[in-house]
Amino acid sequence: MATSTPMSRRDALTRPGWVRVPEIAALFWVTKTLTTAMGETTSDTLVHHVPGAVAVLLGFIVFECALVIRFREPRYVPWIYWFAVVMVSVFGTMAADVTHVALVVIFRVWYRAEGTLSIHSIDTPHREIFYRAAVLATFALGAAAGDMTTKTLHLGYLASSVAFTALFVIPWIAWARFGLNAIVAFWIAYVLTRPLGA
Repeated sequence: MATSTPMSRRDALTRPGWVRVPEIAALFWVTKTLTTAMGETTSDTLVHHVPGAVAVLLGFIVFECALVIRFREPRYVPWIYWFAVVMVSVFGTMAADVTHVALVVIFRVWYRAEGTLSIHSIDTPHREIFYRAAVLATFALGAAAGDMTTKTLHLGYLASSVAFTALFVIPWIAWARFGLNAIVAFWIAYVLTRPLGA
């Protein structure tokens, strides 16, 4: 009788398995926008009612707990996935106030390691690590874009919301009508949901 040997950490991180992210449909974008709004509100509440360092530390601890829970589950489980997204939103908002993460660098490293940036290829914890890093960076980038339109350009929240709603539709039209690469369209739309949700 064959006995199973313990899986190494590297094997656990690279072994293909179940898809670890939800189907990308209209409900995904609605939920993503709502969780972004929830994360922005939670972050702002913490930062304004708790000393800054304590708020960031608390946000980081819960963010780490959400990721630990997420990476222990080998497949997509809605509440676990979206809890991690909310915590990325909370901590990503806090991180955006401190530093802007270089999304291009994350994408470059991810592509060199995995050969794709497709959300449909996220079937190992190793690939999901790249995905979560990119998601965190999109929140920082989206927060910066939202701050630029609302505060620097003085458009306010309503005009900014209208502008980002219009911009959100552009990648979809470019993909559906003009053949824009689906991966590029997805990540542009993903960044734009951050200021839209906020």
